[in-house]
Amino acid sequence: MKRILVTGGLGFIGSHTVVELQNEGFEVIIIDDLSNSSIGVLERITSITGISPIHENIDLKDPIAIRSFFKKYREIDGVIHFAASKAVGESVEKPLKYYRNNISSLIYLLEEMAENHIEHLIFSSSCTVYGQADKMPITESAPFKTAESPYGNTKQIGENVINDTTKASALKAISLRYFNPIGAHKSAKIGELPVGVPQNLIPFVMQTAIGIREQLSVYGGDYPTSDGTAVRDYIHVVDLAKAHTVAMSRLLNGKNKESFEVFNIGTGKGSTVLEVINAFEEVSNQKLNYKIVDRRAGDIVEAYADTTYANNDLGWQAELSLKDGLASAWKWQQSLVE
Repeated sequence: MKRILVTGGLGFIGSHTVVELQNEGFEVIIIDDLSNSSIGVLERITSITGISPIHENIDLKDPIAIRSFFKKYREIDGVIHFAASKAVGESVEKPLKYYRNNISSLIYLLEEMAENHIEHLIFSSSCTVYGQADKMPITESAPFKTAESPYGNTKQIGENVINDTTKASALKAISLRYFNPIGAHKSAKIGELPVGVPQNLIPFVMQTAIGIREQLSVYGGDYPTSDGTAVRDYIHVVDLAKAHTVAMSRLLNGKNKESFEVFNIGTGKGSTVLEVINAFEEVSNQKLNYKIVDRRAGDIVEAYADTTYANNDLGWQAELSLKDGLASAWKWQQSLVE
């Protein structure tokens, strides 16, 4: 049984990935400092899979704590690195927090991986590395543009750090560039649970519909799109989680073609904010209270993926739809108030 370390494994994407890893027969160890997650997620994962993963509460900005962790757990076959601050808007307001959290922790982790001869890494990247791409859909060969936010810049820097490290060491890495993860596990036992006011569209939609928030703000109604609102590619979190198990197996089985590979993980279809709202109202039978307000700093006009490379070379493709994601997110939101 291969042992995989998942940093940020109690977060939204991390917890779903832990479930899929366990379903595929991997042993999982989680590092999560609970800064944007809850220890209760550990029990929820266990109730889904019947297996309780090991959890260590460690701040990855603490190199001494990381070193102690790797002395305790010597047999690790691969690492999936989620742990990071992730809100575009907040990163514009608190850039130093994002550079410290997202870059220093990655460097400390890579140093300990090298020291302990751990050679397989999956990096949680983002379509924000492309900035406002020139062409849609976005392929992996699209150049990095100047990042629209410190968050996006940390993902660009992170990829560069990892790529340079693979050139100078035995490290083999895959960077998965996510588009917009949504939804929840079909059991409604795990889902997106942001601390404080949500920074992403879907949890804000859910909290507005359930009555936690009074009104949803739609940032920007004057974009050059079909209805004036921004376009994103919404990928179901379970499909996204499965991409990580496929990518890790690719590395462990030596199927990678380069020491550093990148794949877009999306559906290949763009949806406007108003299309998302309409789809949610359809699947939930709820009317959503929203208003269109000014654009938000750091946001781009549109982004949706060309997934040909992931489909053909990685052997992965999205199976769940936007409505599947919204319906599962609503089921999850309702479970939280029962």
